[in-house]
Amino acid sequence: MSEIGIDSVPRFSIVVPVYRVQGFLRECMDSVLAQDDADFELIAVDDCSPDRSGAILDEYAARDDRVQVLHLPENVGLGQARNAGLEKVRGDYVLFLDSDDTLVPGALSALAERLAATDNPEILIFDYSRTYWDGSTRRNALSELLDESGAPSFPLAERPQLLDLLQIVWNKAYRRDFIEEHGFAFPEGYYEDAPWTFCTLITAQRIAVLDRVCLYYRQRRQGGNILRTTSRKHFDVFDQYARVFTYLDAHPELSRWRPDMFRKMVDHYLTVLDKPGRLPHNAQAEFFHRAARDYRVRVPAGFVRPGGVTGGKYALLAKDVYPALAGLKVAGKVQRTVRKHAGKRVRQAKRKAMDLRYQALMRQPLDENLAVYSAYWNRLPSCNPLAIYEKAKELAPQVHGVWVVKKQLADAGEVPAGIDYVVLNSPRYWEVVARAKYLVNNVNFADGVVKREGQIHLQTHHGTPLKSMGTDQKRYPAAAKGMSFRKLLARADRWDFSLSANQHTTEQWERVYPCGFASVDAGYPRNDVYYRATAQDVRDIRERLGIAPGKTAVLYAPTMRDYQVGYVPRLDLEKISRELGEDFVLLVRTHYFYDQDPGLQRLQEDGALIDVSGHPVVEELCLAADALVTDYSSIMFDYANLDRPIINYADDWDTYVRSRGVTFDLLSGRPGDTPGTIATSEDELIEAFRSGRWNDERAAGLRTAFRARFCAWDDGHAAERVVRRVFLGQEAAPAPLPPAERTVAPSPRAAAGESGPVALPLQGNKLPAPREGTPSDQESDIGLAG
Repeated sequence: MSEIGIDSVPRFSIVVPVYRVQGFLRECMDSVLAQDDADFELIAVDDCSPDRSGAILDEYAARDDRVQVLHLPENVGLGQARNAGLEKVRGDYVLFLDSDDTLVPGALSALAERLAATDNPEILIFDYSRTYWDGSTRRNALSELLDESGAPSFPLAERPQLLDLLQIVWNKAYRRDFIEEHGFAFPEGYYEDAPWTFCTLITAQRIAVLDRVCLYYRQRRQGGNILRTTSRKHFDVFDQYARVFTYLDAHPELSRWRPDMFRKMVDHYLTVLDKPGRLPHNAQAEFFHRAARDYRVRVPAGFVRPGGVTGGKYALLAKDVYPALAGLKVAGKVQRTVRKHAGKRVRQAKRKAMDLRYQALMRQPLDENLAVYSAYWNRLPSCNPLAIYEKAKELAPQVHGVWVVKKQLADAGEVPAGIDYVVLNSPRYWEVVARAKYLVNNVNFADGVVKREGQIHLQTHHGTPLKSMGTDQKRYPAAAKGMSFRKLLARADRWDFSLSANQHTTEQWERVYPCGFASVDAGYPRNDVYYRATAQDVRDIRERLGIAPGKTAVLYAPTMRDYQVGYVPRLDLEKISRELGEDFVLLVRTHYFYDQDPGLQRLQEDGALIDVSGHPVVEELCLAADALVTDYSSIMFDYANLDRPIINYADDWDTYVRSRGVTFDLLSGRPGDTPGTIATSEDELIEAFRSGRWNDERAAGLRTAFRARFCAWDDGHAAERVVRRVFLGQEAAPAPLPPAERTVAPSPRAAAGESGPVALPLQGNKLPAPREGTPSDQESDIGLAG
């Protein structure tokens, strides 16, 4: 919480404009709130963000009174959002932080010390590093300009080379009274940093520098940066420099800066022209002619053009000769192509030639009414893809669904009757993946599957991420196992839609898979059955599994360990079965990456347990079980829908965290983190059952908070939302039911008494509210090992 009194003035006011950054926003906010110098206020401006960024900000504000949130009624853009924050600041100095960037630990302390050492200048310029998706960082290439030797503070005239730094606002601390005295504000439009940066720098009487990286500037692979958008909005740059020269006109005492501002203007115009992908092709000549007009109008008397190629471009602008500039660009492109040609040929030689028939099929029109489904690397139909397939038959019957399965499954006749399928890598397989409009998978399709223009890829995933996933795995070699992360992201680049089970999952996927997909916040279709199953369904499943009437069935479903090879039992199941007594029966399901375990077969023959590892439908096992014992498996998030006891057996938590990494502390005991009872040894597990702790009031309260956090969108209609959004192009409707209106399948005990669906308990007042929110490379690169 704050160390700042309500009437005191903080040293720093940090303005954070927020728009569509829910995957990165927590990292940004945490980087500020974790600073060792707590003398700050944080003004977060929700620029009418369409995602849940605003809710995340409210969550932080509720926990820390240093955070003030402004929710704008409409989207106004980056500059105006900053202005809205400026109206609220109280600090001595103002910092601007983009909501996908982060402060370096100790940054505010370093800034405070430097400001004190330089006697509080109007502007303090500090350094930054670019950070990339692969974890690498690169310091600002012009960091030598921030050399602290010499005078502690100075006017820009003594170090004019500072104008060559990137024209950005977030690498500077501005004294608030300086901003207010001169009325500085951000304009609308693209490149809003340019007039603010140049006008403040040339106006300040005293500037200081700090030769220290204080900010990490995130370089996003896709999206999040206007410089990567093709748009006529890049014409806004003309208005921004008009503002700069209007400011110079109003301040004749600053006229010495006209040549510098003219040079910065021309360089900026040429950058927009030179960078591919910024301007629409049919707008490039128009942009050039407007730049040439500004050149002629604003060129200072006696201006000396730079030398070399850049000087040549200046000359072409001065003469308004666009064809010559276009020729220069073509010549440069040819040179770059020649340099790359040899390397490209080597890469082509190494790449396996695509099947000629597949190429021919891809030239045929897409079949708008064909969908290809796959689950768990071409195993049998299951999970989210199967639930979506069934709902699509109802809501989009014109779309024919075809499943991809492995040859051995097809040869064994294991594919359910009535399902159309193709065998992986068969001729028909290549035909359907080449021509289908829709491709649905809970992992990734093989690298050889080419994403055609017009195709829609839906990635459903198969679990809520407790363990680290995607690019986060780079920090955990035991989990990555030599994975190519570039290939991983190339696969994820094919996704048009990424299905999410809950807000936590959405934020994780958008952060660790930095690609251009749209999140579908619908809940998990595979969990719909928990809200539709009847008492008879529960009784029938238990009978098929061989669970005797009156028995308390405990499903034990552990996940895999990246640091172990093969299935290594973590529990003495024979002992557990014996100690629980005759009123209990263990249902044991090993992870699907492991082969059948002979030891489990023997224990099943001895009557100690029921081995359900080969049961094809895990949702049926959950419906049959009175309680779940798991470790870190994502099954806990699904099972929480049923409001039945969850016991986490976490005997190797520290090792698991070090080897794999986690997204939150499952063992914290905090509501929303811990789903119920925790046991870290066999004896603790046995004691939890004997004492009743596994199903006491505290466990029930934790379970309610956990369900509120991770099952907020599951209500029995997730598949419908997905089909309407992806297949029908509609809104993801219906909206999730309020918790009070949801009913869930009856427990086995209630089902035995002919009970109908059970209303879910609401979160009460007894606990604090929850927070908001060895396989191959391809097998381990996506989703959760459920």
